[in-house]
Amino acid sequence: MFVCPCSILKKRLYLMNFLFLCCATLQYLWRCIFLCLIKPMNMSEINYVTIETFELMKKELHHLKSVERPAASHAIAEAREKGDLKENAEYDAAKEAQGMLEAKISRLEGVIANAKIVDTSTLDTSKVTILTKVTITNIATKKTITYQIVGEKEADLKAGKISASSPIGKSLIGKVIGEIAEVQAPSGILKFKVKNITI
Repeated sequence: MFVCPCSILKKRLYLMNFLFLCCATLQYLWRCIFLCLIKPMNMSEINYVTIETFELMKKELHHLKSVERPAASHAIAEAREKGDLKENAEYDAAKEAQGMLEAKISRLEGVIANAKIVDTSTLDTSKVTILTKVTITNIATKKTITYQIVGEKEADLKAGKISASSPIGKSLIGKVIGEIAEVQAPSGILKFKVKNITI
């Protein structure tokens, strides 16, 4: 019985694509599991944000729903037209991409639903609160640094913004100038003195 070489090659390509997608999916799932273990998501947790960040999140959600969701559905429809779904790697990839997109939309909707907008003009600078900037000195190293305490969504260490739910953020919240904040670290307890609080 004669078997067309093109047919064999085509099946091998489908198999290679399928195996590649399986590996990529497993890698993505392990990354998600690891992130959940080190920082579990609490959907009922209040997310403190500025009005600017809130508007950016709404804009991103609108883009995901109005542009990326229809594009994902279109990709699935195109892949479905290419034949047998059992050997259709493009269809599997499109379905996987759609699943990740829907998860992203769901997560962002949760963040927006639990967002609390903080007006920086009404902040009390007599103590460290969300969105205040606090200058601290490491008692051991004498190094001084300034951080802004922000919500989880706005945290960016490179920009000097730390989450209120981080170990340092938790220890600083409520402190006044002159007080010592203690942070439990793997190397022991780190002590920071609050030097200044501003907006």
